[in-house]
Amino acid sequence: MSHGRHGIGQGPFRPEQLRSGDPYELSQGHPVLCAPTGRDGTGPNGLGFAVLDSDPAVRNAGVDTGLALGPGTLRAPDVAVNFDGGDGTWATSTPLAVEYAGRGQDEAELRTKITELLAAGTRWVWVVRLVGPRRVEIHEPGVAMRTVGDDATLTAPGVLSLPVPVRALFDRDAAHETTLRNLLAARGYVDLAAVREEGREEGREEGLDALRAALLSVVGARGWQLSDEDARRVASCRAPATLRAWITRAATADALEGVVGAG
Repeated sequence: MSHGRHGIGQGPFRPEQLRSGDPYELSQGHPVLCAPTGRDGTGPNGLGFAVLDSDPAVRNAGVDTGLALGPGTLRAPDVAVNFDGGDGTWATSTPLAVEYAGRGQDEAELRTKITELLAAGTRWVWVVRLVGPRRVEIHEPGVAMRTVGDDATLTAPGVLSLPVPVRALFDRDAAHETTLRNLLAARGYVDLAAVREEGREEGREEGLDALRAALLSVVGARGWQLSDEDARRVASCRAPATLRAWITRAATADALEGVVGAG
């Protein structure tokens, strides 16, 4: 969140004249003071970063990333996604920028910042409104601004692979749920239930492997050797009760014949 133009000496200035950590952006060479974030915005900023950075398609994301957009323009969106690194101190562009607008927001300065980002190639600027009804304004080049409420989702094709619930950009629980979804998706899981099911399946497979090994051990201890057909039957059996029955038969039968059979 930027807070208006502020004098720091004789300008105009260039991005290379500022250092990382200086509390200013530049707009056409004029300094723009970036004051501390108020309490209504400091939490959501971090939540939005976590949600967007965890998307499987995102290669990088940053908070207050300096973007040198021109000879006299340096902008730092609250969150920048897939920004280009550049060769010097500053990144050079971002396809998706997020701004949080809370109490004290300089609306004229925000409009200028959005215009400069879009003119420099940013495809989407999402403005998360923290005062009044929670909502997001979507700005795109050549498209009329539109507003969506907290029950909507946001998309950024080619940048994000998954939709972003608007609520996840400011609500802690929704942000955590969405971040978890993203992290699981990056590992090939649809949701947490899929992880649990895989764990149960792995447990079943380990149990079946142990029963098969026990059966073969008992058969070997009796001095027997399974035929190829019986070995295939054992390897393909997925019924624990059947394998246990075969183990009992192998331990008590007088001969191998009939040990591995139906039931």
